Amino acid sequence: MLTSTDFTGLVNRRFFNNFLPIPGNNQITLGTIAPNFILPDITNNNTVKLSDYFYQKPVILAFTRIFTEKQYCPFCYPHIISLNKYYERFLDRGVEVLMITSTDAKQSEIVVRDLGLKMPLLSNPDCRVFRLYHTGQALGAPLPAQFILDQTGKVQYKHLFSFLDHNASVDQLLLKIS
Repeated sequence: MLTSTDFTGLVNRRFFNNFLPIPGNNQITLGTIAPNFILPDITNNNTVKLSDYFYQKPVILAFTRIFTEKQYCPFCYPHIISLNKYYERFLDRGVEVLMITSTDAKQSEIVVRDLGLKMPLLSNPDCRVFRLYHTGQALGAPLPAQFILDQTGKVQYKHLFSFLDHNASVDQLLLKIS
């Protein structure tokens, strides 16, 4: 596991804006059209508009908690590695995985390079999309969550962070898209 004691860049505006604990909530209901967004894809050096996938293929939105390019959430780091390891399995089933992080573009570029990410890593440093999806926040960063959208853009599954069940596993996500 990648760990470090270098906390450079940890305390910033995003940290203070996400410091107070706010749990994720169920305002995004199953069967409704997912809120649209446009974010930069750091992995592929382009821009992703979520609605471009509607009527094309199902999508998994994997909101992840990365504090800085050197500091990963201990619950999210293994999840990121697992999603990246099995990314081709999702593609083989016709599903795109979009990982969303609150790190800025420069930090996200380092994450992509250091972790060898194959899946799109979308940078959302103002956390607007995290808030749009009501993922919650605590201790300086938004909380992780996963959403599965069907081919029409409707939310078919959601998993919000809890201390008992941090992230939906790759197996859970694959089962839900079957």
